[in-house]
Order: sequence, then structure tokens, then C-alpha cells
Amino acid sequence: MTQAVVAGALAVAACNAVAGALGAWLWYRPAQPPPSGPAGEGDEPPARHHARARLDVVFWVALRVGQGSALTLAIAVGSLAAAGKYSSEHLFYLYALLPLAIAFIAEQLRVTAAQTILDQRGLADAQAVGALGEGEQLAVVAAIVRREVGVMALSALVVVFLALRAASTAHGF
Repeated sequence: MTQAVVAGALAVAACNAVAGALGAWLWYRPAQPPPSGPAGEGDEPPARHHARARLDVVFWVALRVGQGSALTLAIAVGSLAAAGKYSSEHLFYLYALLPLAIAFIAEQLRVTAAQTILDQRGLADAQAVGALGEGEQLAVVAAIVRREVGVMALSALVVVFLALRAASTAHGF
């Protein structure tokens, strides 16, 4: 049973490592807004904008997979405990369950990202952003998304550490 728990913890670490590394790269290399031309021209933005958009989607999917894997581990560990199979290392439970709290806190910080960016730019709300020019609006949105990606990538990397610690303390099941 210990091997299965260790394998589960390592799977959580691997899933979150992918999301954390990709998110860190996306945060480090912020997206440039696509060129804007007159509406109706039908011109596609350059291929790099499409590639970046795909990477953004891959990041969010990988992040949710990582969060789901952490939830699955927590449910499995809880089920084992309910069945009377306990780890001899009680610190294991902290490492196995703390990723859920980290994900919850990160989601709360992500929610506040937009208001933080608006406050930094002296904008009251979304309507104030709507009053800006198109280029400025895109810059505000890019800054918000960058902050959200940074927060969530950091949370995924913290979960990697916790999952590795859970794997190293999973004894005696």
C-alpha cells in the first residue's frame, strides 16, 4: 500500500511540475498583444499569437489536472485513514492535505488579481477600463492575466514541493 501512496504523491508532483514550469515560463515571457487593425479586414494575427494562446490553454488545463490529482490523492489518503490504514509518519497527512489549502488560497489571490492591477493603474472598475483605448485595454488585460498565471504557477510549484515531501514521508500503510 505504501508504494501506491508514494506513486500517487509522485504523480501529483509530476502533474503540478508541468503546470508550474509552463506557468513560470508564460509569466516570465509575457504575451504581446496582437496587432490591431481596422475591424473587418479579416487578417489573422501572426502565428506566434496563436501558439501563445494554445500554450495559455495548455497551462490552465495542466493546472486543473494538477489540482485534480491533488484532490484525488487527498481523497485516497482520507479513504485509507477511514479504513484504518494510517501512515506511521503523521507529518505525511500535512503534506498530503495541504495542497488543497494552497490551491484554495491561490484561487482567492487570483480573484483579486484584476482589482490589484486596476488599483495600480488608478482605474476604478471594469467600466473605467472600457473607457481606455483598445491598446491600453489589451495592456490591462495582459497584466491581469500575467498576474493570475504567476500566482497559479507559484501555487503549483509549492504543491510539487509538498507532494514530494508527502512521497518521502509515506510510511507504514
